[in-house]
Amino acid sequence: MSLQVIGAGFGRTGTDSLREALNILGLGPCHHMMEVMADAEQKRLWRALAQGAPPDWQALFKGFNSCLDWPSAFYWRELAAAYPKAKVILTWRDPEAWYRSFSNTILQRFGEDAEPESLGVALIRKQVFDGRPEDPDHAMAVYCANAEAVRHEIPPERLLVYEPGDGWEPLCAFLDVPVPDQPYPHRNTTADIQTRFSES
Repeated sequence: MSLQVIGAGFGRTGTDSLREALNILGLGPCHHMMEVMADAEQKRLWRALAQGAPPDWQALFKGFNSCLDWPSAFYWRELAAAYPKAKVILTWRDPEAWYRSFSNTILQRFGEDAEPESLGVALIRKQVFDGRPEDPDHAMAVYCANAEAVRHEIPPERLLVYEPGDGWEPLCAFLDVPVPDQPYPHRNTTADIQTRFSES
């Protein structure tokens, strides 16, 4: 099993809906932060990588055909090189809308009191956002810089820039698969996450 699709977009850009879409299209199982949170071995492997261990992509993605969201999105350059036949999807939304969603959901889970070795702190807080995710201007600049780097470094024929609401057609055309006879998924809204956090 080898990765066929690599997600390069940050969390809160429709990645969980796209994860379900890729599963429906037969390009799953799709790796996502949800899988890391639910599996002790996944958590151990990704935490080790975030702390500086050399990557073992085969072990990290064992059983998966695609990946989206953090933690894998942070390593899109390495993954694009390791899996040269894989297609890359940059999930994207307006930076201000993205930051509102991010600050109301993911950011609530890795404040300064969070577990230091957690992926939220070790990878997202410290490495992605240089320790300053609470600074909206800084966070949005990081978000935009990542997207610009993806657009610049990934060849156009290998890249799809995909926004929430784009639906099946551009995705299926890019992946060269038929359009399913069912609605595009809509998952993991801000309200969904806030409810889940309150129950945890």
